[in-house]
Amino acid sequence: MRDNDSFAARAARPWLGPFLALSIALLGADVVKAADAGGSLLASLHTNSMVASTVPANGDVNPYGVAVVPRTSGALVRGNVLVSNFNNSANLQGTGTTIVQVAPDGTFSLFAQLTPGSLNGPCPGGVGLTTALAVLRSGWVIVGSLPTSDGTAATAGAGCLIVVNNQGQPVGTLSGNGINGPWDMTAVGMDNRVVLFVTNVLNGTVAGNGAPVQQGTVLRIVLGFPEEDEDGGAPVELSHMVIASGFSERTDPSALVIGPTGVALGHDDVLYVADTFANRIAAIDHALFRSTDAGTGTTVSAGGALNAPLGLAIAGNGHILTTNGGDGNMVETTPHGVQVDSQFVDSTGAGAGTLFGLALAHPKAVYFVNDGNNTLNVLQK
Repeated sequence: MRDNDSFAARAARPWLGPFLALSIALLGADVVKAADAGGSLLASLHTNSMVASTVPANGDVNPYGVAVVPRTSGALVRGNVLVSNFNNSANLQGTGTTIVQVAPDGTFSLFAQLTPGSLNGPCPGGVGLTTALAVLRSGWVIVGSLPTSDGTAATAGAGCLIVVNNQGQPVGTLSGNGINGPWDMTAVGMDNRVVLFVTNVLNGTVAGNGAPVQQGTVLRIVLGFPEEDEDGGAPVELSHMVIASGFSERTDPSALVIGPTGVALGHDDVLYVADTFANRIAAIDHALFRSTDAGTGTTVSAGGALNAPLGLAIAGNGHILTTNGGDGNMVETTPHGVQVDSQFVDSTGAGAGTLFGLALAHPKAVYFVNDGNNTLNVLQK
């Protein structure tokens, strides 16, 4: 069942207001504590090593999404890393169907293989798993699909978000209502509510035929659980709203689409967005509560060490970590826009076009994927 009330109206209701306030408080407490210590995270990380290949038995390649499992549930093991693959064995973009699970010691297994006929819900265009990947504490996994039929943007479909249980089985989808090429995503959850922030990159891009269009969006989706318990039934959509729009995007033969990518919620309810095409980090204020479209937000940092930022995560010190699509560097930026460090982390040496998703396992370990050799890597102390 879908309820299209405004988010502002819902925020005034007893169950949602305290949930969101507590979510922000819990997120902010750790950030403030670490930020008080100061210093650069990347400067303290000196070991860059490969954890495992991300290629499953069906040959899927081009790893994109990265998410650390927060709690053991079903087939999911706490501390393991999920990785979604965007290409199939023929290296066609937007045709990958697998999520793999990798342990810190390199132990590898297939978590899910998601075919169009198995989804239990609509997903316009089929399956092509993107960087939009999140694991909820209850064990529900949500992954984005931006599918193509032949690896080209001309055949791209709007896609969907696929809901997967803790055994790797798809149980439903979220589609329409602003979901159009879900490219990356972050999730904020507590008790029986979860808020997703999803970047979308297909609004007008295919029609633009390679020319830039200013139609990229950030969509906020509030999910609830029918049994009023996150450990119960599958999440269902309660509300949705575009909270940011107007980001530049275009189709691209080598990347399929270039547009707003990584998102993460920082301190004081600020959502940070990797605005890839504009080569900047954007900030959307009051992301959980806002009832208006913030446009492209404000610029935190642009240029400098940034070079087509793609993946984005918030470090324990409150700084923003991004991976560059243009040169193989990982960049650390403060919320005030100071680029405090940059490290070349591409083990293939190619630089451009190899990095995408990243995630923090704990304050001193950053997992990231490398498309150049289809691996999961870790940067740590």
